[in-house]
Order: sequence, then C-alpha cells, then structure tokens
Amino acid sequence: MTKMQSRRLTALVALVLGFGLARPAAAQDWPSWRGPDDTGLSRSGAPVTWSDNDGVAWHVAIPGRGHSAPVVWGDQIFVTTAVPVVSGSAGGGAGNEPRRDGRRRGPHGDTGPQSAHRFVLLSLDRATGDVVWERTATEATPHEGHHPQYGSFASNSPVTDGEHVFAYFGSRGLYCYTLDGTLVWAKDLGRLTMFLQFGEGTPLVLHEDRLIVKRDQEGDSFLFALDKTTGEELWRVERDEGTSWSPPLVVEHGGRAQVVVAATTKVRSYDLETGEPLWEAAGLGRNQIPAPVTQGDLVFVMSGFIAPNLMAIRLGGRGDLTGTDAIVWENRQANSYTPSPVLFEDQLYVLTDGGVLTNFDATTGAVHYRERLPGPSNFKASPVAAAGKLYLASEEGQVFVVGMGPTFELLATNTLTEAAFVAAPAVTDGDLVLRSRAGLYRVVGR
Repeated sequence: MTKMQSRRLTALVALVLGFGLARPAAAQDWPSWRGPDDTGLSRSGAPVTWSDNDGVAWHVAIPGRGHSAPVVWGDQIFVTTAVPVVSGSAGGGAGNEPRRDGRRRGPHGDTGPQSAHRFVLLSLDRATGDVVWERTATEATPHEGHHPQYGSFASNSPVTDGEHVFAYFGSRGLYCYTLDGTLVWAKDLGRLTMFLQFGEGTPLVLHEDRLIVKRDQEGDSFLFALDKTTGEELWRVERDEGTSWSPPLVVEHGGRAQVVVAATTKVRSYDLETGEPLWEAAGLGRNQIPAPVTQGDLVFVMSGFIAPNLMAIRLGGRGDLTGTDAIVWENRQANSYTPSPVLFEDQLYVLTDGGVLTNFDATTGAVHYRERLPGPSNFKASPVAAAGKLYLASEEGQVFVVGMGPTFELLATNTLTEAAFVAAPAVTDGDLVLRSRAGLYRVVGR
C-alpha cells in the first residue's frame, strides 16, 4: 500500500467511525477555547449568580495537571491533562510534579528533567460530570519544564468539529479521535524549546477542513496547515520568530481567507490556501500571548509584557505595513499580558492580569472606561461573554459578571472557595463550565 493510499484509507475509516455528517454548532456547543466563532462570545446566555452551595450542578476532580480550556459539543465536555506516572505524585497544585534528581525549580520553569507523564484526553458527560471515556494519547518524559505557577504539560486547548475532537500536546504530538474515543490519526510535529522554559500552550485552530498549528519557539519556528481528516501536511512556512503563545486567527477579507499570526517580532498574515505571506507589521512586545480579534476590516493584536502595545490594523494592505496608515490606532497602557480580549458591538474589552478592565471604542481607540475590579483579584483566564455580560474568572476563585456597554457596571461577584482559575470558561446552553486548577464545575446559576 502506498503512502497516499494509506492516507485515503485513514480518511475513509474516519468517516465510518464518526457519527455521520457533523451538524453546525448550536447554542449548547463551545467547540474551541474561544467559542463557536473564535471570539469568546456565546450564542446563549449564562448564569449571573451562584455560590458553593447554590447553582453548582456538579464539581468533579480532574487527575493530573492541565490548564487547557474545556470544549463542549452536545452532551460531551472534552478536557486534556498530563498525569504523572511516578507512584505517589498528585496533580492539580502549582509545581507539584515529582522530582528524582533533587534539583530545584528555577524562577520561571523547571530547570531539570521531568518524570514521565500520561498525556490524556477526557470526555465527560455534561449533565452529570461523569467520565464517559479516557484516552492516553501517549506516555512520555517531557524534555523541559514549564512555569511552576501558570504552566502545565497540557495547556494547549483541544478543538472539535462535532465529528472528531483534536487533542494537541505540543512536543508530545497531535491526536484526532472520534467523539466516542476511537483514535483516527496521530502526528508528531517535533520538540519545542520555549523561552525560559515557560512551557507550551498555543491553542489549536480549526477552520473548515484545516487545522492551523503555530509553533513559535527558541529554535526553528513554523506555521502549519494540516488536513483535519488525515493529518496530512498541506503547507508549512518558516517564521523568523522566537517564543509566543497566541493562536492564529482566520479572517475573511476581499473574498480571501487569511491567517493572522501575532508575535513578538512582527504580526504576519498568510494566505489560508497556500501559506503565502500577505502582509506584516512590527510593533508588539516580548512574550506575546493574547489572541487576535477582528471586526469589519480591522484586526486587533496585543502584547502586555516588555514594550506592551495594542494595535488596530486595517486589512487589505500588502507587504510591510509598519509605520503606515494601515495601523489605525495603538495603545500602550493597561494592556493584557495573558488574557485575550473580547470584541462586541464596536467595543473592545481588555483585562489586565492585575484586574484592570478597559473598554475601548474599537474604531478610534478612545477609552470608554478603565476600572479596577475588587481585589485582590488576578487573572490568567481569558474573559468570555454571553447575553450582554462579561465573565471574568480569577486566580482567587471569583467570577466577576460585568455588563457590556460603554459604562462600567459590576453585576455580580461569585466565589467558589476551593477554586483557582487559569483556564478560560466555556458557555454551554445557558450554563458555564469552569476549569479550576484541580477540577471542573458546571454552573447553572440560581
């Protein structure tokens, strides 16, 4: 059997093992970490108030450690995690992976070798929280560490098209399963070397029949497009970039789909079909993390570490746009380092890691308000929005509910006393699915 015949057979098996043609995403679906439209916006509402004893339908522990966001399709919730193999180790706490060599962790990442881990995809029942199935994609010993507080070996969020679910573990590979847990294909994309061993965690992006995989690192960096059915590589482009974590964004402009990729050296855009570079613009700072968002003919990219910047870039240009009128506006104050923004009805909501929420006029960059949330409150999880409300999940176990609009309005502060949120929430058919460091909650409200 030739390699091409093998790929065609794999595709046929995938169709046979699936549940038929995938239906379009509905109100109960949250197929990627930024929701059904990669915007952080829900197609349904969500609860406003809850507490430990009121409005939580269930709370279940998740083994190991993972900061990937949950995704939802129908009655299934999918999460990834990395479970230490060494007997007696426990997941969930910061920096809890066992060490055999006596080395200490560095200030940012683990400076020594790791123990073996199982890299796991879980399917849970949305109604009960029960585990429907568990699959170990691979067992491996990571070659480098991660940030002891905010990193994990399972920080790349999965994605589903309603027929298959794709689990990405970075250096440990990419895996395609049917919704009943049957492995369809697996692909090894090689090892990554991350800045200061901060750890891996760039979300996977699915657009129609293509998976877009960004691999920016302290070595050879690439952007890949893969066939979602077979895992076959459709194109790859080399990138002159160091480590960054933000996901690509597919946008349509002028009848052409392009992949916008924010990063430290330059923001670049590539033709979705061919990978051909279309335009680029310098201006972001180091350790770029937040996801791009788009509205109309503008795309918004942001960095919040060294030399922070928020840029509104007008689509339609070609070549190097740095310093041209394609850069419509910029902002260098109160930018997010980690959380991604939400854009709705010409208003851009930016949340800093320290709890400052800014509402920008997306067209002009004018500030409608800039308010600090009640503290102490710190944020790594990206905000989500539902029915005109923002949901901001903190490291301290709070979820602030803020009304969307040009005037700041704090509607509720909900605290789950044993929670600490790093992963972004999912909104599903009027409920919230919240992943804490140690477990998963389904919140139905009062």
